[in-house]
Amino acid sequence: MGVLDRFRLEGKVALVTGGTKGLGRAMAEALASAGASVAVTGRTAETAEAAARELAEAEGGKTLGIGADVAKSAEVTAMVARVLDTFGRLDILVNNAGINIRRPIEKLDEAEWDQVIATNLTGPWLCCRAAAAPMKAQKWGRVINVSSTLGSVGLADRTPYCSSKGGLTLMTRTLALEWAKDGINVNALCPGPFATEINRPLLDNPELSAAMTAKVPQGRWADPIELGPVAVFLASEASSFVTGATILVDGGYTAQ
Repeated sequence: MGVLDRFRLEGKVALVTGGTKGLGRAMAEALASAGASVAVTGRTAETAEAAARELAEAEGGKTLGIGADVAKSAEVTAMVARVLDTFGRLDILVNNAGINIRRPIEKLDEAEWDQVIATNLTGPWLCCRAAAAPMKAQKWGRVINVSSTLGSVGLADRTPYCSSKGGLTLMTRTLALEWAKDGINVNALCPGPFATEINRPLLDNPELSAAMTAKVPQGRWADPIELGPVAVFLASEASSFVTGATILVDGGYTAQ
């Protein structure tokens, strides 16, 4: 097998939560381009199904759209069951669904804290639990938990988000230890400042946008397409000896 062949994903099935837009969409497109069948989820079935159709038209291959709230156990169980019913297997899980609420702690209420933690941390935990049985049965799996640079360093006014992403990074390491004997690799993919919808409040504010890029040695916001190849690496045989790792894609943000 040649080097580039180790990145190919023919015969593999990927599930990307929050895969209808932003970084999730970019990673879904990259996985499909590498040959995987891809299921994408969104909060509504209509949105997810539309994204799946567009993905099939753009990249070819088999796709599936599923409406699911990753913070709800029953919906996660049904989501994984649907992937297995449709494709017969699940090889790659990308826990990408996430939200952010930016305010000082004294201006946040408990319900907002709970909302971020439920989506960003409990959701991936539920998805990993649901994916465990099929991946263990086939003795092969790749789990990519989309954490953040803010899981490694703090940023003011983001206590729920940073806490959830820091927890997700450590959960990744713990599951890597649990599942190494089962042929399942678990890694944290940590984007820095990417030009996506979740960062629209910063992108639309020239002062805040400039302040952010000033902290990035490469001096710019990243394009979502730049995350896709890294996801393919972590999803493929190319990363066969990589597990429990924290992969930072941040233009040097955390190198300082």
